[in-house]
Amino acid sequence: MTLQDTCTLRNGVQIPRLGFGTYKTPEGEVAEASVLAALEAGYRHIDTAAFYGNEGGVGRAIRKSGIPREEIFVTTKVWNTERGYEKAKASILASLDRLGLDYVDLCLIHWPAIPKQYPDWEAINVDTWRAFTELHRLGKIRAIGVSNFKPRHLKALMETEVKPMVNQIECHPGQPQNETIAYCQTNGILVEAWSPMGRGKLLDHPLLVEMAGKYGVSVAQLCIRWCLQRGILPLPKSVTPARIRENARVYDFAISQEDMAVLTGMPPTATSHDPDEIDF
Repeated sequence: MTLQDTCTLRNGVQIPRLGFGTYKTPEGEVAEASVLAALEAGYRHIDTAAFYGNEGGVGRAIRKSGIPREEIFVTTKVWNTERGYEKAKASILASLDRLGLDYVDLCLIHWPAIPKQYPDWEAINVDTWRAFTELHRLGKIRAIGVSNFKPRHLKALMETEVKPMVNQIECHPGQPQNETIAYCQTNGILVEAWSPMGRGKLLDHPLLVEMAGKYGVSVAQLCIRWCLQRGILPLPKSVTPARIRENARVYDFAISQEDMAVLTGMPPTATSHDPDEIDF
């Protein structure tokens, strides 16, 4: 495998197997510089969201890079306040405007509507999905998917004409997400891992530090490689050029089956919200 390797989504779209995340990357010079550094390091898959507030910087970096647009895979997401057909459609078009792009390669529903918040939660998710499918047909989005969806949240969308192609979830050692990943992989949905290093909380974990030393790599590289060997697409994030480059060097070693099992069986270390319990 190499940094330019891709996998194929259910509609035939090719997506680079390693992405670059931008969550909490400040808009402006920081966002622009970090995305440029990633593109210069060979990344061709950039992940942002309306909620991140940095779509403008991401778009400027893409244009400044001089790399042909069709060679860069760009993802954005629709936030929870913009659920429903009309709001979601307007949100996607606004994201395109902020990015300065004619289309995005992938757009995701950022979080599911859930029973705790809405009695008609499934209908809300399907109504939001209608906007996604319409803009997909119009060529404004090449592929469509979801983020933070569990199997129960996905089932109604799986009954629609255009099924989800991607599910982006928190996934790292200590948060293996076995049930959701098994469901997605069985149903042709590519799983992406946001925060593959547990928002940085795993970088000094004794077990991971020891195992990374065994392979002569950083803990970040170990976590990213663990995702890749599970058939999951990791989205590491950094604003430091040296770390951005380091996180891409994950193709010259392989984790043994025994060590993969140890990493997958680590005690729980979730760093975010349970999608069934969100209040935002």
